[in-house]
Amino acid sequence: MEKRVALVTCRDLPDLPEDDRPVISELARMDVSASPEIWDDASVAWSGFDALVIRSTWDYHLRAEEFRRWIAARSAEGAALWNPAPLLLWNTHKFYLRELEARGVTIAPTRFFPAGDRTPLSRVFEEESWERAVLKPAVSATAHRTVVVPREAAESAAAELEALVADGDALVQKYLPEIETEGEWSFVFLDGSFSHAVRKRPATGDFRVQSEFGGTAGLESASPHLLLAARRAIEAVDSPWLYARVDGVESEGRFLLMELELVEPSLFLSENPIAARHFASGIARIVNAPSR
Repeated sequence: MEKRVALVTCRDLPDLPEDDRPVISELARMDVSASPEIWDDASVAWSGFDALVIRSTWDYHLRAEEFRRWIAARSAEGAALWNPAPLLLWNTHKFYLRELEARGVTIAPTRFFPAGDRTPLSRVFEEESWERAVLKPAVSATAHRTVVVPREAAESAAAELEALVADGDALVQKYLPEIETEGEWSFVFLDGSFSHAVRKRPATGDFRVQSEFGGTAGLESASPHLLLAARRAIEAVDSPWLYARVDGVESEGRFLLMELELVEPSLFLSENPIAARHFASGIARIVNAPSR
């Protein structure tokens, strides 16, 4: 019997992003039928699929609790979620960075603010001696509610942080100017191995590397020490995974982890001619495993 896979997406992208669509035809060549399915569509019979691969659920941060309940429900039904449910739930909240740091991963300098924390932003600047800081919610995507604050504006920007912690947990990170000059690296790992790296650059005068804000991305070969650091970041995850994206910046010769994306990252498959096939092979391996 032909295996069936749901490539899970959101209502704004019912046919998946263009970058992911070649995976469907690659899977077809491997006798696996794949289709995009909207995560909050109540009419979808999830039990009819051999695997649910999370791809472009790019609205989850706006409905985080609902998304977490959806993950938990699919897991309780016995669905083969990839990445696995515990890993997805852990990775939806950016406080995972604190755990990775405890495991020896070098992250961008970060202060973690639990909901309701009343530490003044000005004190963070004083204690850390930062010139600029990035404020962001702990559950976020596509730079949602992310702002850069210079040291001299700490008092006037205090309300920004207060609003974030009023709604939930938040992070304050040192702003890394290398993002503007050197860009941000994304290392893509598929089916247990490194696939390719891209360097993302923001538009002139901006700090956001996402294409929605004019950022660009292109395939590049990274130096061995950067790739080694990216490998160490993913190796710090004590769970199986199908796909991962390690995002970071090289600063003063070190790779500083910004994000470890294990839920719904763009994998820049179009940047590598064999990446879609590599990804599809990993999915086919999962659904054809003898244990299923």
